[in-house]
Amino acid sequence: MPVLVASDLDRTLIYSAAALALTMPDARAPRLLCVEVHEARPLSFMTETAAQLLTELGDAALFVPTTTRTRKQYQRINLPGPPPKYAICANGGHLLVDGVTDADWHGRVLARLADECAPLDEIREHLMATADPVWVRKHRVAEDLFAYLVVERELLPEEWVKELAVWAENRGWTVSLQGRKIYAVPKPLTKSAAMRELALRTGADLTLAAGDSLLDADLLLAADRGWRPGHGELAEAEWTAPALAALPERGVLAGERILREFLRAVREPRQ
Repeated sequence: MPVLVASDLDRTLIYSAAALALTMPDARAPRLLCVEVHEARPLSFMTETAAQLLTELGDAALFVPTTTRTRKQYQRINLPGPPPKYAICANGGHLLVDGVTDADWHGRVLARLADECAPLDEIREHLMATADPVWVRKHRVAEDLFAYLVVERELLPEEWVKELAVWAENRGWTVSLQGRKIYAVPKPLTKSAAMRELALRTGADLTLAAGDSLLDADLLLAADRGWRPGHGELAEAEWTAPALAALPERGVLAGERILREFLRAVREPRQ
């Protein structure tokens, strides 16, 4: 029976230059591999050791990249190891099979959102009306499923984020602040639902997961075992769960540790 490993990508397995957290002396910094280029510039990295571990993981388990990124944003990532057969994009809104959206799954997601949440247009209008141009750099909609803002964090009022979260909660949406982005996501749009679907399809008898943000909490709760790094929304909130291991590592070295933990769990004898 396969082991299914559903892992968040950004700030979990791959890291922007700003998120690397290279606190050691320069001469002791790990060698890095660029895994994403955008507009001819290197954008995301992992350590060379992590790249080797991910290759081993791809051979030993069913590795499923699981991200809030859009399909287009995901597809510019070039991960080491065997190309994943499955990927979860748009926070569960798209389930890719060999790089192509599974239309049946996407249709089921859209039907549930229509039944349970306020429409995206209402959320967008509220963001446009209340977010101050002084600290908002970009307004974005992802895959016609959810919205996010790119902001100047040092200028962002904490009270505004709290008020937005309460307003959204009453309309069936959730709010997450990750780095310079504020996400507004419908509650039924979850990574965990897509992971469960893949576990059913593949007959996986063990599910492993990792993530750093509030949008990963449902994934970590749904998995048989989960890990979170020492940075990110979940670490800041000291969030925990019965089958969750909170790791001390921060930055790109946390990605390396998470992959070691995945491999250890995959290789453990199972009853």
